[in-house]
Amino acid sequence: MTRKKTHTAVKWYTIDLHLHTPASSDYQQPDITYLNILQKAEASGMDMIAFTDHNTVVGYRRMVEEIQQLEMLQRLKRLLPEEEARLNEYHRLLERIVVLPGFEFTATFGFHILGIFPPEKPIREIEHTLLDLNIPADQLDEGSVTVGASSDVLTVYQKINAAGGLAIAAHANSNNGVAMRGFSFGGQTKIAYTQDINLHALEVTDLDREGRHSTSAFFSGTKPEYPRRMHCIQGSDAHRLEKDSDRRKNLGVGDRATEVRLDELSFEGLKELFQGNDFARTRPNRPHAEPAFDFIQAAIEDGANIVQDFHESMTLRGGKLYAIIADICAFANTNGGTLYIGMSRTPRRAVTGVTSTTQEVSRLEKEISDRISPPLTCSIDAHKFQDKQIIRVLVPRGEDPPYAVDESKIYLRSETETGMAVRDEIVEMVLRGQREQQPAVPKPPTLVEPPVKAVVEKDLDPDAPPRTGVEIVDVEERQGVRYYTMRDLRNGNVVKNVTRKSARKLWHYAVTNYDKLSPDLTQIDVKWHDDMGLITPKSPTVMRYDLVQRNKSGNLRFYFGVTDDGIHGKWKQVVGLVEE
Repeated sequence: MTRKKTHTAVKWYTIDLHLHTPASSDYQQPDITYLNILQKAEASGMDMIAFTDHNTVVGYRRMVEEIQQLEMLQRLKRLLPEEEARLNEYHRLLERIVVLPGFEFTATFGFHILGIFPPEKPIREIEHTLLDLNIPADQLDEGSVTVGASSDVLTVYQKINAAGGLAIAAHANSNNGVAMRGFSFGGQTKIAYTQDINLHALEVTDLDREGRHSTSAFFSGTKPEYPRRMHCIQGSDAHRLEKDSDRRKNLGVGDRATEVRLDELSFEGLKELFQGNDFARTRPNRPHAEPAFDFIQAAIEDGANIVQDFHESMTLRGGKLYAIIADICAFANTNGGTLYIGMSRTPRRAVTGVTSTTQEVSRLEKEISDRISPPLTCSIDAHKFQDKQIIRVLVPRGEDPPYAVDESKIYLRSETETGMAVRDEIVEMVLRGQREQQPAVPKPPTLVEPPVKAVVEKDLDPDAPPRTGVEIVDVEERQGVRYYTMRDLRNGNVVKNVTRKSARKLWHYAVTNYDKLSPDLTQIDVKWHDDMGLITPKSPTVMRYDLVQRNKSGNLRFYFGVTDDGIHGKWKQVVGLVEE
């Protein structure tokens, strides 16, 4: 590109990273020009757009070639008045809007993936990436959705990332999306396709939908199978200039856009956002005077969970500051997370706020630096909510676990609570750290191989245990003390030699309720549904279920403290949850 403008002001910018042009064979208005698309982007308030034609970069290339041709005629003083006006309009718009080159690749099974690159990336290098993904050389300019299906999803992610691009799963929750809607299988494959380290973000069609049924809530890091929280954006997927009045799902340029808060409006700024763990810097664009998305209000509605919690204050009195440090350590040792200081876990309780945010942020930074080891870099900032100042702490998932407070106290996050880790968990953290520090070894494609089908069928077993809470696997008594073997249903880790005294909150809840059961386990009051039963229903004060399952041998398995996130398959009927 001959014109590239980088805007350097920390603010919200509006972006649409999924636009087609007449270079896509299914474009609905072939007479539209590239200048028309830029003009419509400006009229829609876009600050950044990307041309993402099907399996080709020819649309972006033709726009660049048109500008270069006009600039050559200008240098030769052979530019006609209407051509000069056109060139001036291009220059004006490209000062106003950052335009990124890219493509929408069709991978195995028809899944669509966006590859988006910086403006200075040579077009030939992007085309080389497409060739490397097995697009036939003689069809590189076709712009056909059916040209692809020549590389598997994980390979596409890897090659786009290796080429310096952003890999974004297109309309992940819709048809042709990697969340595999409409597929009769999924399991481990779906997890891999939405959690891969080379994937930068998910494009979804319901970013402005609130509640736990939204796609972004599903990938918020609270689901046991999906521990990596994903950045979610939305794009128009426009195949025309204006929205189709007869078919409302046929959107125009900028009709479904995203707002992002960037230090600078540039490809580099966007990449920095997607590689970070501040998920409040992305929100749906609401152009018709609707209230802006309030991430703090959304956090309150979600409540405390495995990646989020609240503290009313950080005073030394009552150990409140230590509780914050323990939570930070626990988040680093688990999935990462966010803390809000100055507000209660109870949604209806008034926001207390923090009196001196500058002083308290400095104090918290010093406490983290002095008390948590190995070194952990957190992002701490202040925000105004309900006329009060609150502090937000963004904690990354640590790369060198286990992390400890005061060199010896190691904490883990278990659903909504923080507790001390025990020996078996510490061993698992050490092994995890060793695994994650080893160089990644590329894995061969697996989706089309027969063994994967068996794996995903097992993963989708409707009779499998719940995916949150704990299972009491075994109990033995030694010298008058009962020792429990516990299984963490979220990750499958087994911890032995847990006593009532050593058990943290969820475990203590489990052993207490287990010990209350009748010695004759067949006499337990259970609401059975075939071989699966409900012991304790969820209540407004206790947001979890106690469940039991009879295996083929007639033995009973007990699951305690199961949350809604852990309910799947037939368990939904047992507890009365409506199928999604």
